[in-house]
Amino acid sequence: MNQADLTELQKLTGVGQKKAQDIIDFRTKNGDFKSLEDLGKVSGFGDKTLEKLKDELCFE
Repeated sequence: MNQADLTELQKLTGVGQKKAQDIIDFRTKNGDFKSLEDLGKVSGFGDKTLEKLKDELCFE
């Protein structure tokens, strides 16, 4: 999550170009994601989306 570029982020379930860019913008402004809950602070990422993504993500 913290090193993925736009193309890599779009490979995640349910993440298109807009959401991928939102992740990068949030990460740039607020620093690295530490957990799934941090991703929940990005617009468009609710509980259902996070549940779908939890097994695809790494926060190292």
